[in-house]
Amino acid sequence: MPNPRWKIRPAGSTWGDFGPDDQLGRLNLVTPEKVKQGVAEVREGRSFCLSMPLDYPGGSILNPRRNPPVLSPTQRHGKPNMTYPLSRDDPKLVDVVCDDQVLLTLQYSTQWDSLAHVGQEFDVDGDGKRETVFYNGFRAGEHIVGPVDYRGGKETPTEGHKGATRLGIENMARSCVQGRAVMIDLAAHFGRARRMVGYEDLMMVMEKDNVTVEQGDFVCLRTGFDQVLLEFDRKPDESVHDICAVLDGRDARLQQCVTDSGAVALISDNYAVEGIPSRPCDEHADHCAALPLHAHCLFKLGVYLGEIWYLSELADWLRANKRNRFLLTAPPLRLPGAVGSPATPVGTV
Repeated sequence: MPNPRWKIRPAGSTWGDFGPDDQLGRLNLVTPEKVKQGVAEVREGRSFCLSMPLDYPGGSILNPRRNPPVLSPTQRHGKPNMTYPLSRDDPKLVDVVCDDQVLLTLQYSTQWDSLAHVGQEFDVDGDGKRETVFYNGFRAGEHIVGPVDYRGGKETPTEGHKGATRLGIENMARSCVQGRAVMIDLAAHFGRARRMVGYEDLMMVMEKDNVTVEQGDFVCLRTGFDQVLLEFDRKPDESVHDICAVLDGRDARLQQCVTDSGAVALISDNYAVEGIPSRPCDEHADHCAALPLHAHCLFKLGVYLGEIWYLSELADWLRANKRNRFLLTAPPLRLPGAVGSPATPVGTV
């Protein structure tokens, strides 16, 4: 199905399936019926916070480009506006004001990746020339614009950082992100040992725990990484890169499973959902993705990724009560142009 932005879509992608200008991807599958299915999972009226404290993991060992939040007061008349008595300005006033601000790396802790987070160099016109494109053919330099344009092997300054004028996180926020979620408890089967979980492992866990994923579901993967981060107490060391289960993003059958499932999002308590670094590329391939599951989900399918969520408390409760489904409510910040966002998700049972 030709599109004004592309003539050829990636093999196995959903580009155009939800319309030529779609920016929601598989969030289109979260229909009112799917929301009601999520609400139907609420039997106890008990809610679980699924967010890590936003100053976790601590430091920048997980990702050297992402730093902890810096909290500071706003200024009032050149003074810190924290426990500021208004009597300084008018002796009659008894109010004492606190007001603060934060410098926040949007994907430092519990987060959503938007569909603008990872694109690819891809030949969308079939002329042998690869262009930088994102989900549904939205393009770098036109729809996702930073302060430097890296296309064509050059570094060209732009008029300024505009962010994602298409596919930004605000689209996700407007959809509200609420529906039925399914918990897959990898930690219960594999413990904390590092393990690349491929299709066979995933199917084994789902079969043993009687887990079924249906179209329009949010899929949560509990690995135990959240508990490890809490135990590090904001001081992780290099061992954090070699702990707990991760999905094998290079596994073609696992990728096809995500396609066939109709899942809206893959959500994990670990960093990146998939293993980084991934397994090596096929030696016969001319090109490949460094983040194959990100490419498959964000770039091809419009499936969202949630990372560094706090899932263990809810996963333990679900296992103890022989359940694996719940109502998920998890909107990101409605921040126009952002390519990712913190989240404070809630799981309700």
